[in-house]
Amino acid sequence: MTAELARGQNHPLSQTRLEIRVSAGAPIVAAATLGDEQGKVHGAEWVAHPGTPTLAGLEVSRQAAADHRLAVDLDAVPDAVHRVHVLLALPVGQGGGPVRFGAVAAPFVAVTGLDGTEIASFTLTGLDAESAVVALELYRRQGAWKVRAVGQGYAGGLPELLADQGLLHSHQLAGAILEAVGQGMARSVAAPPPRTADGDLSRQSAPPPYGPGQSGSPYGPQGAQGGTGHHPGYPPHGGAAPADPAHPAATPAQPAGQPTGGPVNYTHPGRQTSAPPPPPPTAPPAPPGQPGQPVAGDATGWSMDERLYNQVWGMFEDLARTTAAYRSAVDFADSRMEKELEQALSDPRSRIGGQADAARASARARHTQLVDQARQALDRDLAQLTAEAGVVEPALPPMFASWDNPVWHAYRVPMEIPMAVRVGDLHLPECAQLRIPMLVRLPLERGLWIDSGRAASLDGSFTDSHDLRRLAMETAVAHTARLLAIHPAGEFTVHVVDPAGSGAQALAPLVRTGVLATPPAHGAAGVADVLTRLTQRVDLVQMALRGGAADSLPPDLDTAQQLVVVNDFPHGFDDRAVTQLRYLADEGPDVGVHLMMVADREDAAGYGPLLDPLWRSLLRLTPVPDDHLADPWVGHAWTYEPPRVPSGSQVLQQVLTQVAAARRSWNR
Repeated sequence: MTAELARGQNHPLSQTRLEIRVSAGAPIVAAATLGDEQGKVHGAEWVAHPGTPTLAGLEVSRQAAADHRLAVDLDAVPDAVHRVHVLLALPVGQGGGPVRFGAVAAPFVAVTGLDGTEIASFTLTGLDAESAVVALELYRRQGAWKVRAVGQGYAGGLPELLADQGLLHSHQLAGAILEAVGQGMARSVAAPPPRTADGDLSRQSAPPPYGPGQSGSPYGPQGAQGGTGHHPGYPPHGGAAPADPAHPAATPAQPAGQPTGGPVNYTHPGRQTSAPPPPPPTAPPAPPGQPGQPVAGDATGWSMDERLYNQVWGMFEDLARTTAAYRSAVDFADSRMEKELEQALSDPRSRIGGQADAARASARARHTQLVDQARQALDRDLAQLTAEAGVVEPALPPMFASWDNPVWHAYRVPMEIPMAVRVGDLHLPECAQLRIPMLVRLPLERGLWIDSGRAASLDGSFTDSHDLRRLAMETAVAHTARLLAIHPAGEFTVHVVDPAGSGAQALAPLVRTGVLATPPAHGAAGVADVLTRLTQRVDLVQMALRGGAADSLPPDLDTAQQLVVVNDFPHGFDDRAVTQLRYLADEGPDVGVHLMMVADREDAAGYGPLLDPLWRSLLRLTPVPDDHLADPWVGHAWTYEPPRVPSGSQVLQQVLTQVAAARRSWNR
């Protein structure tokens, strides 16, 4: 449960590898200082900021942004460090933005684990004339770390704040930080709309160390009518390119006489690799006035996979933002033209003749000019996003890559638990050729529903229900094959329920290669057997977790993530099976049991509203392009493109063959 702190309150930290998330109503600068037992900062080398974003155990953004994610590894900070202060500051004098926190929404700071679970949060209310503030303090007390909500503001800005922490040359350091922001080492990112419960879509550039004369990443989300500049994106801002041996891990400089801290451990909990990834790649300096070269993996993250994941999300945000700006500009031009025409024709004496014609022509000319300007800005942003997508797509690892990506030709069964999976592509009508990978975090928080109904066809071209059902099942098999391929051997188990056997042809790749836990279940008896076993598993694991006896589970219990693929629902399902299915959809994801339904909702119309909660609990995907996915962030309706295995390709068969061989070896 998240501890919501008030100013001065503290809370123990159960983890030492943390992420500190900052959200504000305007672009701000995030920094952090390392202090001794008295909180004194011994020099500029103890300060992580956009010009020097990496210290031992600490990594901050190198951009001014409305949202930040700071990485902290308290086990890796030097022994001499007893306090870590998180600082927020407005980039005063850089672009004419707000100069005091009283003019922006109250910043929100959350301390989370690497899995995103919030440990403590703090809303910095009551700020007015201050332009810099100490938001949080992480401090060591009797060998244990705690977090304290500070909220101490400084009307004198960064110089006053840094001087208060014991820095002798605070004005020079503050000037260097703001200069880094102003020169483009840290790119200002416009604030997104208010956060929603669906998660935060913040995007930051990666913070590799750089020396004098090096420019930062040219990417960063844009505000209305602005160019995208750079945007680290969904993967360049969130697949994982292979680690590049040409980029050794950076070693932050240590203060003179300061004990050297241990290396930052970049491995995700539960992953078997222990080698830290190389620092994010950086683009060469761009010519003056020109956007920088896009680079895959230049977003923040503990690993290359996470950097690419964040970069992809950044691309999604940038496309949403620039399209929203264009649509808003067109709406404004339309309303302005209507208003001008109404004013020109309101006088009966000027409704006919040359004067009326001139007024109409003038209004239409201004409308055309405004729309053309908006389209030029959109085209500029789309060109940069397209260039970034062209760099990112080839760098994606199998979990994020499309089926036609060459990375599958070198596929090997992974040794790490994946962080996300690609379930398709998204695009908007303004640029249909620009596809953004749709990535979903793992383990799945909700089941998947592959809609085999006729309503799933965007253009109505699929009128044959048989063909649509076949295509839906093939899509489900493609999703299932990817989930199997991106998990280590023994970490993902698939069950198939096909009461009438209508999916036999589509299921052939899974059956022939032997990757299924058991053969597909047929008939009412088969349905009941699979659902009963999985329901009992959910009950058993839930009881063990609630009783604090997770280590007392039966030794023969399969601890892998479980996926049950259900075809042709509700045919072959009695009332008890329907109830079990609803139970698995609601309770299963929390204990590693996931549902993939291939069904036409109209077939289950006889159940009336009884099944409405089931459909709402599942993420609806379609076997054909469809614009059913709504964006609560800016209100766009995104067109979803399902994953497609290239016609005639053997990639699915080859990948599943390797998965089956790895499973057999693991089971010996």
